[in-house]
Amino acid sequence: MIRTLIAATAMIALGACTPAAELDIPDVEPGEISQDTMVDITRTLSLDEFEGRMPGTIGEEKTVALLIERFAQAGLQPGNGESWVQQVPLVEITGKDFAPLAVRGDGIDLSFDFGKDWVGVSYREEAQTILADSELVFVGYGINAPERGWNDYEGIDMTGKTAVILVNDPDFGTESLEGPFNGKAMTYYGRWTYKYEEAARQGAAAALIVHDTDPASYGWNVVESSWSGPQAYAQRGDNAPPLTIMNGWLQKGVAAQILEAAGQDLATLSAAAREESFTPVPLGLTAGTRFANDMRSYQSQNVIGILPGSERADEYVIHTAHWDHLGRCTPAPDGDDICNGAVDNATGTAALVALAEAHVKAGAPARSLVFLAVTAEEQGLLGADYYAANPVFPLAQTVGGINMDAFLIAGTSRDVTVVGPGKSRLDDFLTKALEDDGRVATPNPSPEAGYYYRSDHFAFAKRGVPMLYVDGGEDLVDGGREAGEAVSKDYRENRYHGPKDEFSEDWDWSGVMADLQLFYRLGRMLANSTSWPNWVEGDEFKATRDESCAASQTGC
Repeated sequence: MIRTLIAATAMIALGACTPAAELDIPDVEPGEISQDTMVDITRTLSLDEFEGRMPGTIGEEKTVALLIERFAQAGLQPGNGESWVQQVPLVEITGKDFAPLAVRGDGIDLSFDFGKDWVGVSYREEAQTILADSELVFVGYGINAPERGWNDYEGIDMTGKTAVILVNDPDFGTESLEGPFNGKAMTYYGRWTYKYEEAARQGAAAALIVHDTDPASYGWNVVESSWSGPQAYAQRGDNAPPLTIMNGWLQKGVAAQILEAAGQDLATLSAAAREESFTPVPLGLTAGTRFANDMRSYQSQNVIGILPGSERADEYVIHTAHWDHLGRCTPAPDGDDICNGAVDNATGTAALVALAEAHVKAGAPARSLVFLAVTAEEQGLLGADYYAANPVFPLAQTVGGINMDAFLIAGTSRDVTVVGPGKSRLDDFLTKALEDDGRVATPNPSPEAGYYYRSDHFAFAKRGVPMLYVDGGEDLVDGGREAGEAVSKDYRENRYHGPKDEFSEDWDWSGVMADLQLFYRLGRMLANSTSWPNWVEGDEFKATRDESCAASQTGC
């Protein structure tokens, strides 16, 4: 399928970076990638003494020290001037003493309980969050996408108002990948992160997303657990983007009750919101609540190494992986309460070192190679987002990158899983690398879940930098897809984000090493290329990249 998507866009001129017909994709010989390095670092990072690698703990100190030591041994140079680290200031905000969500209007006085009916948090570092008599406006999917001719905020001033927003995007539920928002494949506009950011840009005081299990891809129990308790954020500087007073979620039944009180029908408005002609609907009701916030500030660290380029050292190809995990967590039946995160993501962290070693052995390519181990992925992609907002190497001079998030131990496969195929011309490089390795690409089987927007590369993508996210395949040489799906299911149900994601000396590393060879080829191709692959026409990130390129004196 990825080949079809690439072919469909192969003749499109891709803006300021590189016309399609001129892509330079060099041949690359296989790299000398050390399995011993992968095993050793994965084993070490998974030890109980690392306490699950939670940011701000002794586990972080041990992890950062190990990465600095191994990056130096690999032959990299410090990536942040003379330092190996970038300080990441984090703030943890814990809401408490929640008042009900009060919805009022002419003859209307509704009250909804926190947790059961709604959840909300504040991103502002303030002791009290007060939302007072804020006018409710139904804004459909809350999307403003000029490149798609779509604006759910058309004609309304949202200053001080509360946006009621549908989850996912307008063509969710279609069977194909065709439609104004890529059919059943979720776009960035379908993610809750975008909806909150856009509501804030529109001047809204608050944003409330209507939860619906199918388009959200998770139940209310996930929302309730994720949006209560401590919430961590990267501290924002003086030029921070606008913030709402509160962001949250409504149970679908609660949203229906509110709309009914306003003389509206949720199903009818939801159908109208799927049309380009939709306009916002003021509900004639107000919302209000209040809660207190406890705050804790602390520092974490991204670890950065660089192999300077031999010809164009001010052009960068980036590799990312998160070093953190969950620390101590809900105990297993045997009492083990350390979430070691061996697969997620000790393997990806080890891969940064193994790839660095291989590239150093092969000699510096034309462009610089950056190896970035980011913190606080499990708390919301915070380390990656902080780097992308405060880049050590300018994003306009960053050609593109590869993200590595958990190598599932499953043996060799005939394929790899491509998350978010057809988004950028990096797919051309991937096609070439797969052909050289004798493998094929399988698109993500659940495009509606929006997995492209849920890992560290997304922090770069939304700021315009083309990024690849490739997972291991499931068509195993030994057992085919049935065996591959069984391995994934077993990990997801028995080890993922739990104390039993532990290292085993019995692991078969053959599939991981094959995937690393693919990532080596991709990194080296990009680093020796003269091209600047852009997003395809119509992609939600292309305008940002084009603007970045147009403003740059160097780079793309």
